[in-house]
Amino acid sequence: MTHTLYYVYDPMCSWCYAFRDTFKKVKKGLPSNVEVVYVAGGLAPHSDEPMEQGFRDKIQAIWYQIEKVVGTKFNHDFWIKCTPKLSTYLACQATLAAKNQGKEEEMIEAIQTAYYLRAMNPSDEDMLLNVAKELELNIEKFKNDLYSDVTVKNFSEKMNLKIALNVRGFPSLVLQHGKNISPIAIKFNEPEAILDQIKNLTTDVNF
Repeated sequence: MTHTLYYVYDPMCSWCYAFRDTFKKVKKGLPSNVEVVYVAGGLAPHSDEPMEQGFRDKIQAIWYQIEKVVGTKFNHDFWIKCTPKLSTYLACQATLAAKNQGKEEEMIEAIQTAYYLRAMNPSDEDMLLNVAKELELNIEKFKNDLYSDVTVKNFSEKMNLKIALNVRGFPSLVLQHGKNISPIAIKFNEPEAILDQIKNLTTDVNF
């Protein structure tokens, strides 16, 4: 029987970025009967308003915390070069639009790299279109899909799934094994600890 590992993320979540390399190793080590499903959870609704200083300070502090605790590098020039917005839904929709062309995972990683290392703003359409070009997507289709009713509906369903899985933070891993749904504890830089949890739940399961 195939089991499902839900990865609930937001491409503009700094902790998801910090988890990126660990999750790559987890995926490589997964049992062959475990399928990964990406769930764009959505941190912050559409907004054109500049981020309030309090949020800027909070997020900048998180970046420094991640660098210290996890070792992930950030380009702090973002806070000088860009006008940050508390708005992540468009970036989430971009990952779903890219999925239509078979590049969901690539888009997630490209947005993270552009945001956290290249000091670019994923809340802006132009930045997302630039990343889509770099991924060699069909730009006209991508742009149409970015705002399409189908994408918006799909994104809404993903956020509802996040709620159904009882997810309250990002990143989150939830394993559906048989009729059971179990949260998997996130362990930064410890892929084997995550894989052990998954393997324990998918071995000798009573259906």
